[in-house]
Order: sequence, then C-alpha cells, then structure tokens
Amino acid sequence: MYRYKLVFCVYLLLFFGCSDVKTNQAETSESQIVKEVDIPILNLLEANRLAQLPVDCIQTEYPNKLNQVIGGDADLQSPQALHPAFYGCFDWHSAVHGHWSLVSLLKQFPELNNKNKIMAMLLENMSEDNIKTEVSYFFGKHNSSYERTYGWAWLLKLAEELHTWDHPNAKILEANLQPLTDLIVDKYLEFLPKLNYPIRVGEHPNTAFGLSFAYDYAKTVGNAELLSLIEQRAKDFYGNDADCPISWEPSGFDFLSPCLEEAALMKRVLPLEEYKTWLLDFLPQLNDKNFTIETGKVSDRTDGKLVHLDGVNFSRAWSLNEIAKDLPEYSHLKNIANQHINYSLPGIVGDSYEGGHWLGSFAIYALNSVERD
Repeated sequence: MYRYKLVFCVYLLLFFGCSDVKTNQAETSESQIVKEVDIPILNLLEANRLAQLPVDCIQTEYPNKLNQVIGGDADLQSPQALHPAFYGCFDWHSAVHGHWSLVSLLKQFPELNNKNKIMAMLLENMSEDNIKTEVSYFFGKHNSSYERTYGWAWLLKLAEELHTWDHPNAKILEANLQPLTDLIVDKYLEFLPKLNYPIRVGEHPNTAFGLSFAYDYAKTVGNAELLSLIEQRAKDFYGNDADCPISWEPSGFDFLSPCLEEAALMKRVLPLEEYKTWLLDFLPQLNDKNFTIETGKVSDRTDGKLVHLDGVNFSRAWSLNEIAKDLPEYSHLKNIANQHINYSLPGIVGDSYEGGHWLGSFAIYALNSVERD
C-alpha cells in the first residue's frame, strides 16, 4: 500500500510540475512578443525642433574640450583660433556633425525656420580660409592622428551630404571643404593598412563605425581606391566573426553598439546572400521574430558620459534599419529600431548641453534611416 501511495504522489508532482512548466513557458512566450510601436517621422515640425540644437552650438565656443596634445606655448590658443570652422559644440567632432545636421535638414526641408541664418552660419564657418587653417592643424607635430577615426568619419559624412545637395551654396561649401576632405581620405588610406586589429569599443574609436561612414562617402563620390580598401579591411577584421555577445551591451558609457555597428558595416560590403550567411553566424538571434533588446536607460542627462546611452539608442536604430533593408526576413528589426528612437527622441531638446551639443545629429541620422511608405 505504501508503494502505491508513493507512486501516486510522484504522479501528482510530475503532473503539477509539468503544468507549471507549461504555464511558465506560455507566460514567457507571451512576454517575448514584441509590440508594434509608432513609427517616428522626421517632418518639418521635428526638423525645426532638432535644428535648434546645432544652431545653438556651432558658434558657441565655450565650454570646450580640445583633446589636443600640447607641444609648446604656441599650442595654447583659443578653440576658435585653433579650429575656426569647427570650434563650437564642445568638441571638434560634434561641431563637424552639427554642421552635417544643418546641411541634412536644409536639404530635406528648404522651408526650415531660420534657413537664411543657418545658411549664413554655414558659409561663415566653412569659409575657404577657415578650412585651410583646419587642414594646417593636422600637420602639426602632435596632430596627425587627431580625431581618428570618429571625427574623420563625420567629416566625410558632411562632405557626402554636401556632394548630394543640389544647391548653389552647397557647391561653394563642398569646394571650400575639399582640401580637408582630401586630407581625411588620405589619412584613411594611410592608416587602414597599418591597423592590425579592429577597435571594438562602444565609443569614438570604434572601427566599424569609422569604416561605415567612410564607405558611404567613397561609394557616393566614386572613390574606388578608398572603397576597395575598406571592403578588404572589413573582411579582414570581421569576416570570420561569430556569436557576437550582444547581451553584454551596452556598457555604461556606450553610444555605439559594437555588435550592431559591425553587422551594419558588413551589410554594406558583402553581397546579399553572403551577408545573410555571415549574419546567421554572427548574430543568429536577430533572425528570431521575437528578438528584442532593451533600450539603453539614461539615469542623468546632465552627466556627459551617462547621456551617451541616448546615443546608443539612436545608433542601434540606424544599424538595425541598415541590417533590415532589403531583407524581408529581418523586417521585425525595424520595430525595435523605432522603439529605440521613440525612447530617446523626446528628451534631447531643451535638455542639458551635455547631450544637446551632439545628440541632435544622432537623432537626425537615425530618423533618416527609417523607411517611409
């Protein structure tokens, strides 16, 4: 009799235990379903809101972080004396992509508020003489690697935006910028063959980000030498990568996703079928329709490092949209991109200068990546 009772108890435990497992599995499955969110749109209203950020900073000299090596007393000059074109927005690279922001918005929205003032600011800052001074800075004894490669990448993105803008002043600005553009192209051509290993961090030196923007420029203007070099180096660096640990992201100060930036770069350089095979090895979880990734959470937007996580949300969005483009089986990633944009977009205007001096550019680039019907 005891044996039968024991068997009956074991049966009950198995029955209810299995029921709990099934219930938990059902709950887990239901919780993993990604809800559709609103598609963010860059319209004239949003463009005017975002344009105010670079308008307020591209000619604001202080506060400023010069990031320079001091070789002597002659190097101790004001930001505007050292960088007469790109002295605002707290640091050189933010000033560069602040100018890109205004070019991008004016090109898309010719009726932008303060359009005449904005154009005047662009022409004043990016004058022929000012760009010559910017070029000379890079020939200083300690400045050859200045802004490598994040600032370089944004400079080429600015050049690309001007090149594709059919406006008389755009041609003036492109011509003025050309000596600096040519210098940055030369720097990529010199540096990339010497880089033995990619830099996989979530901040400025990230190699995949730097290659992506340079690739876009080279493709747009038809620079075959730079295009070929980037394709080869991307394959060298990342061609055999697998199982990227995206669950480790983001780090506390990240504004780029190492995994997603790499995936977005390889989408550019590989044939589509080859890329699909590579992506299944590199980030197999992206193929799951229920894949999701939590947005980066910002605890303090007055902290210049912690606010980086708004940037990671925007850069994740543009990378996810690049990955999903022309790949219907990955279209679910667009909703995750929208989620990330919607989280950070409301908080960047009217907030601290710590984020305001640069996040507008990230927001605009992310919004530009959203496919519209």
